[in-house]
Amino acid sequence: MKVSHFVSLFFGLGLAVSTISAAPDPNFHIYLAFGQSNMEGQGDIGSQDKNVDARFQVLWAANNGSCSGKTKGKWATAVPPLAHCQGAKLGPTDYFGRTMVEKTDPQIKVGVIVVAVAGCSIQLFDKNGYANYARSQQSWMTQRINDYGGNPYGRLIEMAKAAQADGVIKGIIFHQGETDAGDGNWPSKVKGVYDNIIKDLGLGNDIPFLAGEVLRSGSSAGANNNIAKLPQQSKNFYVVSSQGFNQALGDGQNVHFTSQEYRDFGKRYAEKMIEVLGDKIKPAASATESSSSVAPASSSAAAPKSSAAVPASSGSVASSSSHSHHRSSNSHNPGSSATEGVVIPNATHALSVGKIVFDGNILQVPLTVARNGFVNVRLYSVLGNEVANITDVVNTGTNSVQISRKNIPSGVYMMSVQMGSSHVTKRIDLSR
Repeated sequence: MKVSHFVSLFFGLGLAVSTISAAPDPNFHIYLAFGQSNMEGQGDIGSQDKNVDARFQVLWAANNGSCSGKTKGKWATAVPPLAHCQGAKLGPTDYFGRTMVEKTDPQIKVGVIVVAVAGCSIQLFDKNGYANYARSQQSWMTQRINDYGGNPYGRLIEMAKAAQADGVIKGIIFHQGETDAGDGNWPSKVKGVYDNIIKDLGLGNDIPFLAGEVLRSGSSAGANNNIAKLPQQSKNFYVVSSQGFNQALGDGQNVHFTSQEYRDFGKRYAEKMIEVLGDKIKPAASATESSSSVAPASSSAAAPKSSAAVPASSGSVASSSSHSHHRSSNSHNPGSSATEGVVIPNATHALSVGKIVFDGNILQVPLTVARNGFVNVRLYSVLGNEVANITDVVNTGTNSVQISRKNIPSGVYMMSVQMGSSHVTKRIDLSR
């Protein structure tokens, strides 16, 4: 942003606040994942799998959440399992998301929605015929189907529509076919499911669909003949190879991958997705000045500059800058000083900022948000130089983002607080 614009902010306008209606964050990339048991994940979850960067989130799609504290329809750090609580373990989606985070720009956040039912046919994802198929299955499968409200396809669409309020759907990953290895019509049935997803979500005609091969040495190896035909169905269909994955779990039929193979398979999915999307995974440009006369030039809700592992027990807080911070719901010290300024929330009331409080060498930024998500706090000097950049994951209600004043000189600054495309901008005086 031009220096002259910042000068006008401080000295021409005094205190300016932008009001932008809430909109999806173009730098929050969402991927749909569905299939049967290998997409559920059957690998044991190791200690290394429990440390997850908070830039990688899952929108929990199952009714039950007791295994991990996850709640249907809520974003959470993507600690496995990601599908449901009835036997789902480590799967390809885990390291797909981790690799997407690792190999894309730090501003990019990644969200996944996983709907998977062990042993199911592609018929379970037929939006019109799923009920007849589900009624004919054994009770153990119907219990898992009921985790998704009795309609796994419907639940996938429901969660995807909710996710579209937060970010942008970029692609689909898929692992299914073992049950349908003998069905020569399976490729066209998969295409039918894909077409329905695109239509029901109003997506473009360029959404990539990545299908993983089954174990080449397993009892369902014949399914790879069907999977190989998928690219004939659509220019958007790609196959992810299972070559070299031969260990298999000791499940009697050799249909499931080992934990390490799931990790490696997830990386293959991600590498293929990155190849296919190309420039489409680069950070989106910031909101233009025509839509926000005062918001500093930045990407929407920028993500952490450095990835930080978050243990499963620590919630969804991540380190994101050289300036130390953490989220807190504690009340402020009554004896601490506070900045002057008017609190003007976003027009949709999705985000509001309270009085900035000095607590020793810490700058407390109290926030009230209408939903869980990422919030980005940036501090700019009068010359437009960025002196602090903090991204945190906040929960519905009152939160506090803390910024260390170390290496921030006294002076007058403009603070931009951004959640998705909701902005609040405040002038703060750090010379007091």
